[in-house]
Amino acid sequence: MTAPRRALIVVDVQQEYFGDALEIQYPPHASSLPRITESIDAATAAGIPVVVFQHSAGDDAPVFNPTTDAFSLHPEIERRRSSTWKAVTKRYSSVFADTDLLDWVRANEIDTITLVGYMTNNCIIASAAAAEPLELQVEVLSDATGAISIANAAGVVDGETVHTTLMALLQSNFAAVETTASWTSAIAEGSPLAKDNLPTSAAAGAKHFAPAEPLVQAL
Repeated sequence: MTAPRRALIVVDVQQEYFGDALEIQYPPHASSLPRITESIDAATAAGIPVVVFQHSAGDDAPVFNPTTDAFSLHPEIERRRSSTWKAVTKRYSSVFADTDLLDWVRANEIDTITLVGYMTNNCIIASAAAAEPLELQVEVLSDATGAISIANAAGVVDGETVHTTLMALLQSNFAAVETTASWTSAIAEGSPLAKDNLPTSAAAGAKHFAPAEPLVQAL
C-alpha cells in the first residue's frame, strides 16, 4: 500500500465563526477548535504541509470583511502559524476556485487533501466536491469541522442535523470521513482512511430503512 502524500487544508477558522449569526453550532467550536489545532500539531510533527485559508467577501461586505477584526484567524491558529505554511485568501466556497491551490498541490506531488475548519455546510462540502474531477483523494475530519443551523424558504435545519447528514453524504462518495484521533493514527501508520462508495451506501441505507415485515399471526 502506497502511503498518501497528504496536505492539511485549514479552512476559514476565522473569528467570524465564533459569535453572532455565523457562530458554529455543531460540533460547537469549544470542541471542534481543539481538534483543529490537534490536527495542525499532528501534521507539523509528521512533516505534512499545511495550507491555511481565509475567506474574504470584500472591503464593503458585512461579513468576512478583511478590514475588520472578525476576518482574522482564531488566535489558536495564528499562534501556530509557521513560515512554511501556505496562506491563501479565497472569495468562493471551494478552496480551488480562483486560487493557486491546485498548482501548489501538483508542484508538491500531493495526492490527498485533509479538510478541517468551517463550515461543513459551505466551504468543506464545496471543496470536497470540487476535488473529485481533479482526481485528488479527500479526507474530512468530522470532529474538526462544524456547521451552523440554517433557516430559509426551503426549510429549517439544526446544526447537528446539517453536520451529521453532510458527513454521511461525504463518506458516501466525496471523501473519507473520520475523527481526528483516527486520522492521527493513520498518518503515523502511513495509511489512507477508509472510504465508502455510493452503491454500498445506498444498499445499506435501503436495508436500514426497509419497512418491517408484517407479523404472521398463528392460526
